[in-house]
Amino acid sequence: MSRLPAVFLGHGNPLNALEDNDWTRAWRALGPALPRPRAILAVSAHWYIEGTAVTAMRAPRTIYDFGGFPDALYRVRYPAAGDPQLAARVQQLLAPVPVSLDASWGLDHGSWSLLVHAFPAADVPVIQLSLDARQPPRFHYELGRRLAALRDEGVLILGSGDVVHNLRAYTWGAPATQAYPWALRFEALVRERLSASDHESLIDYAALGEDARASIPTPEHYLPLLYVLGASAADEPLAIVAEGFDGGAVSMLGIRLG
Repeated sequence: MSRLPAVFLGHGNPLNALEDNDWTRAWRALGPALPRPRAILAVSAHWYIEGTAVTAMRAPRTIYDFGGFPDALYRVRYPAAGDPQLAARVQQLLAPVPVSLDASWGLDHGSWSLLVHAFPAADVPVIQLSLDARQPPRFHYELGRRLAALRDEGVLILGSGDVVHNLRAYTWGAPATQAYPWALRFEALVRERLSASDHESLIDYAALGEDARASIPTPEHYLPLLYVLGASAADEPLAIVAEGFDGGAVSMLGIRLG
């Protein structure tokens, strides 16, 4: 089996699960363009806990980890199977980091709002890996490195977050608002460093200045990118699969490596 790509997608507003826009059309095009995975390992911004865990149930539930949205969004169900054997493989690859085999979480909207477009038949098993909120960025990058072997085993590694994610600055109700200058500058810098395979500066993002601090006031939406970078090699081709800004302060940048 050929090595699968590693993918990071900006998921933005949960309503994208229901929308037909440039981003969702890009996600719909991405799924068929990828080699068929035997399973998906999703790393979502929205499972941000103290510790590392992986979903290990056979039928993960669809989690509605948000409030105040239209009823139609709460009726979306993504009934993909889980993969307990793959969860055990993740546990093995990440040792000696302790990894809990979780039977309670499921798939949050960071995963299913993308997957309903990229794999609408829900016929590929999906497991989800948590983000350990206690750990620094390099820890997450190093876990990505250990997970790289899965790409040679038919597993798609999917990071879901947003390179720029500042909800305090987000213009609710005006998704087409022009992006803030600091957001544009930081995303351009990230693109530049991605093109140069400069993983070190992307790991140490806090050293990238005021634009980085405005763009990443909390780390959980940025960290999934580090798993994807860790799981990739410096010489792998980079493709931009989605781009743009939502609400002026959320980057919808999506990349494919390999």
